[in-house]
Amino acid sequence: MWVADDDPHLWLEDITGDDALEWVRAHNDPTLEALGGERFETIRGELLEVLDTDARIPYVRRRGEYLYNFWRDEANPKGVWRRTTLESYRTDEPEWDVIIDVDELAREDGENWVWSGAEVIEPEYTLALISLSRGGADAVVTREFDMRTRAFVTDGFHLPEAKSSTSWEDENTLLVCTDFGPGSMTESGYPRVAKRWRRGEPLENAETVYEAEPTDIRVIAGVDRTPGYEHTRLGRYTDFYNRVRYEVRDGELVLIDVPTDSTLSLHQEWMLIALRTEWQVGEVTYPAGSLLATTFDEYLSGARDLTIVYEPDPHSCLSSFSWTKDKLILVTLRDVVSHIEIVTPGTWERRDAPDIPPVASTVVVDADHLGDEVFYDSSGFTSPSRLLYGTAGGPLVQLKSAPAFFDADGIEVEQFFATSDDGTQVPYFVVGRRSEPAPTYLYGYGGFQSAQTPGYGGGIGRAWLSRGGTFVQANIRGGGEYGPQWHTQAMRENRHLVYEDFAAIAADLVRRGITTVDQLGASGGSNGGLLMGVMLTQYPELFGALVCSVPLLDMKRFHLLLAGASWVAEYGNPDDPADWEFISKYSPYQNISADGKYPPILITTSTRDDRVHPGHARKMTAALEAAGHRVYYYENIEGGHGGAADNKQAAFKGALTYEFLWRMLTGGNLD
Repeated sequence: MWVADDDPHLWLEDITGDDALEWVRAHNDPTLEALGGERFETIRGELLEVLDTDARIPYVRRRGEYLYNFWRDEANPKGVWRRTTLESYRTDEPEWDVIIDVDELAREDGENWVWSGAEVIEPEYTLALISLSRGGADAVVTREFDMRTRAFVTDGFHLPEAKSSTSWEDENTLLVCTDFGPGSMTESGYPRVAKRWRRGEPLENAETVYEAEPTDIRVIAGVDRTPGYEHTRLGRYTDFYNRVRYEVRDGELVLIDVPTDSTLSLHQEWMLIALRTEWQVGEVTYPAGSLLATTFDEYLSGARDLTIVYEPDPHSCLSSFSWTKDKLILVTLRDVVSHIEIVTPGTWERRDAPDIPPVASTVVVDADHLGDEVFYDSSGFTSPSRLLYGTAGGPLVQLKSAPAFFDADGIEVEQFFATSDDGTQVPYFVVGRRSEPAPTYLYGYGGFQSAQTPGYGGGIGRAWLSRGGTFVQANIRGGGEYGPQWHTQAMRENRHLVYEDFAAIAADLVRRGITTVDQLGASGGSNGGLLMGVMLTQYPELFGALVCSVPLLDMKRFHLLLAGASWVAEYGNPDDPADWEFISKYSPYQNISADGKYPPILITTSTRDDRVHPGHARKMTAALEAAGHRVYYYENIEGGHGGAADNKQAAFKGALTYEFLWRMLTGGNLD
């Protein structure tokens, strides 16, 4: 085994260092030369057409009397923030009123702005805090915008670039969590101090209202301005999954005494508690994955009258929930297929939502917590999205439908279960024409309780399925496909279960004759990039090619790089010898073998990724090359953790993946 005791590639962690960027350019050029060609350009064009087409559904969010949408296309590559009325939106060609043109703003400011969202004051909807990122980084510049004059406020609230969060207390007061200077950030690189900032005063004079510890992940500060039900909450994330929360009452902090790993939702007089782990209250034990309801004021006063709104079973779990003014909407998964229920607060009676199409995935696009309006998006692997509109529990109508980007005739969608090493049945979906073994693209993530649910992929269909390929979506442990326990059982010392599940699916695909080893490729990004690194070093015999994007790979140093310290709860602490004992067994960077026979691999990242350090991808590439292995590498100079700052970059990045996999899985050669 190759072990970098003193890490000879440490210099590649210098993100914008001249030597490191020269190394990047020296690796980008050969990859582009190898992958370029007629088919690459065709795929890139196809993907850009999917991303840019005006036939896409413009998804909206209600803010007062208007529906707001952020839109990118060929004419507006950086995008426009715009609005319309419901009446206009219901037509085939809505009349859009552009509020902010990001392309124009970028030209005026001489900055490569990427839209990062708007925090609009409720219920007035008169002011907004606009977040803009340079090149797609997580860190943003925040500027106050007047919705009435359609202009940024001169001498208004303005925060320099940082991983900030803000919340309106009133039109002249913010709760601000940002970089206030030395000592104000946690070891994970997030704000640890919350301050009350009043209009007209310098930021440095803002009043401190709460401080987290340097070892915490970040501070929490939020305001709910729902008329008659105003709340201010402060607190801190002690790790990625645990937080301490307080309600501010008469200037005092009142502890909200619930499990620290639970999720809370306050709506009018109600509080919902979504359990991540089992919770015993008196003589009653509530199972992990349950959703409980109580009256907030009574709970703060010491009462513990809890109603079970939802309880999972071995095949079903709660995926998400949303409030309208008078209803609660539950989205549940049964063997990874979604189901919608409407709940009446107080009685907590549940019933199926009407008019939901029988497709694999339905999600809540927007629910108006001040009214009963709701928008749903419904789609499947071969069924383009349909946007449904109505009231929670009432009849729904279809407002919009997305176009079909590929011919789905003859394409089948099947769900199978692979048996993992410990006997667990792990589901996966197979999408393709099943006549004979075909080039197969297997996608996986397996972390942070992120469920990979079915949905229409125009890019996958156009670039992969239309060429005769098969697409497979893995629902491995570490995700949330079966609730929190599907995730918690694969954390820290049990991380190996994630990789065993994915390997079991790869082997099952070959056993069933869906593909062959030489025709099987896999791809994943971020935590999924770590998955690819483990497949390369631990299971190379199962794959014909791998694509590893914006990855974690050096698990000895992940907690020291950018936001890495925030993920110690997921993976363990490498500085703890007991934790390093199990991490070291799978950490890809420390498990490269010069004698290993590895499948071809493409590693991609972004210089502007300020979440997962690009040093992971750079060092892994350098170490593989030092061990005598061929690696294809590409680093986008901008694009943030998503790897792309606009549609053109996203299409380019996607074309790299599809062309690489297609070439490698069909017997092609890049050299």
